[in-house]
Amino acid sequence: MNRESKKILVTGATGLVGSRVLPRLVAAGFDCYALVRGPKDLPDGVTAVEGDLLDAETLTGVVTVFSAIIHLAAVFRSPDMDLIWKSNLDGTKNLIEAVKAQSPDARFIMAGTAHVYDAYGNHPGREDDAIHPEHAYPASKAAAELELSQSGLNWSVLRFPFVYGDGDGHLEDLPKHVIPAKWHPATRMSTIHHLDIFRALQMALEGTMDGRRVNLCDDAPISIYELLRMVGVEMEPSAEPLVKPWYLQVDGSVARSLGFQPALRTVYQAVQEGLL
Repeated sequence: MNRESKKILVTGATGLVGSRVLPRLVAAGFDCYALVRGPKDLPDGVTAVEGDLLDAETLTGVVTVFSAIIHLAAVFRSPDMDLIWKSNLDGTKNLIEAVKAQSPDARFIMAGTAHVYDAYGNHPGREDDAIHPEHAYPASKAAAELELSQSGLNWSVLRFPFVYGDGDGHLEDLPKHVIPAKWHPATRMSTIHHLDIFRALQMALEGTMDGRRVNLCDDAPISIYELLRMVGVEMEPSAEPLVKPWYLQVDGSVARSLGFQPALRTVYQAVQEGLL
């Protein structure tokens, strides 16, 4: 594979996932560009490209001659619902139109979310399930997925569950979200480490996931109770039945059928290897 065929543009480069996947992409030999608004600190080997997903005109002449677009930019936790919808849907639509006009042969790989699945479903979320997002973030991401799948571009969507590792602080922040909300301690979540997001993105860049929505997850959903204990927080125990036993768990069998195998099979393995 020559350098030109490995020229990729990444959005959300300074975010939770982008800032951790970019150094790995560079180390793997990809020619990485990051779409940013104004000066940003970027990993060595990454070239900044200025543009704003919310201003379509700034993308003119920017999204050119790339072999792939990795779209990670999104707004997740914000009280501003309009900002969530504008960023996650309108921003994606602007990017799609820019890619269609300037780099129509590029692979367009987008980060999705496991939050799109029905919280009251009777099995772990599967890619062919009818989705039922209840909040602005997953609803806007689902709408963006639909726009991409109907765009005529060569697309794929990687649906992430709870992302952790590489010192991102996401696990440490978990108690302040689940304790006030009185989550059941036996609630189990699917998880994925940043290293395995990179490994899945490599596969997507090779075309393995073209035209698909694919759940990413490791091999063992883990309870909120266990996750909080890992960061030194004890939850109030409970033996009450779970009302939503499959909430935030996804079925990873499609990814496995395509050849994806997580390097970090459980959060406990990440702890043992010092990769939190």
